[in-house]
Amino acid sequence: MDHLYQAIGRKLLFTLDPETAHGLSVRALQRGLVPRSKTRRAASLVVRTAGLVFANPVGMAAGFDKNAEVPDAILDLGFGFTEVGTVTPLAQDGNPKPRIFRLANDEAIINRMGFNNNGHEAALARLKGRARRRDGPVGVNVGANKDSADRIADYRLGVETFYDVADYFTVNISSPNTPGLRDLQSRQNLALLLRSVSDARAARTDAGADYRPIFLKIAPDLVESDLDDIAAETTTSSIDGVIVSNTTLSRKGLSDVSQASESGGLSGPPLFERSTIVLAKMRQRLGQSFTLIGVGGVDSAESAATKIWAGANLVQLYTGFVYQGPVLAQRITDGLHQIVKRSGRASIHDLVGADTQEWASRPIPD
Repeated sequence: MDHLYQAIGRKLLFTLDPETAHGLSVRALQRGLVPRSKTRRAASLVVRTAGLVFANPVGMAAGFDKNAEVPDAILDLGFGFTEVGTVTPLAQDGNPKPRIFRLANDEAIINRMGFNNNGHEAALARLKGRARRRDGPVGVNVGANKDSADRIADYRLGVETFYDVADYFTVNISSPNTPGLRDLQSRQNLALLLRSVSDARAARTDAGADYRPIFLKIAPDLVESDLDDIAAETTTSSIDGVIVSNTTLSRKGLSDVSQASESGGLSGPPLFERSTIVLAKMRQRLGQSFTLIGVGGVDSAESAATKIWAGANLVQLYTGFVYQGPVLAQRITDGLHQIVKRSGRASIHDLVGADTQEWASRPIPD
């Protein structure tokens, strides 16, 4: 199937504009046209972190399943978890089209989607109505409407709205495509935001609901002092971890410059080094008790393992899926199993942070 996708599927999809191709991919998953993964579960890949159990550390990042249409079909592909959204309280169209651009020579993407989604109500109905629930956490990535008068209130409402259907929450303040959103990463604003979403969770747990982890998704376009501030607020809050990272505004390392001037966030292999350095620096600052999820350029067992060695408990991908197709999660987990086996360790957990110091010693690229 891998060869078939590379030879036929990708070629056909890439004749279409990226949003049309994405829509076809979602519909194929909805209709069961993509075969389920046949990979047998490996005990060596089970991850227990933030109070959750993951069959393997490889997840689908937010952005693919914006409206919670196919979470179970994604898990069927061999992913250990998936994340829906970003979902905002009210439906919004996002930025004008065209807003996704393929940089095929780099297997990268530039997007300026702008949190286009159908809003809380539609996603909540789908998550409540899941006909079958696959074994794997489903997170909800919450955001704020572009024209919101109170963005922090939007995030709190996201936690309140989805509390009974989410296995975890991601607070996404790092998209470069909503003007002013990244300002919430500043220390004063971040303190208010983390307190608000934590209070929303506390209200539910105090009323007897189960605990839901909350992760903060940060940008890769940060300097050391920004990481210090984020770490200080994270460690004094009650959130559970950090996702490193969202897309980058940098164009460093691109060989395909045909569309590099397009505005938006860059994802894929050119983001790998920057996001992995920031990941390791955050691991050093947060210590071992926090969950870290590594994102940015994961497209193989080797790149996934590198994130884990740098300090990630879990990894996520999306752009790699676009270029390599529906067997990617299976291929990565098979490879990770072999990497653990060759290491002589019993579990993928034993590899976390082995290279943190080396990666964290590198400067964040300009």
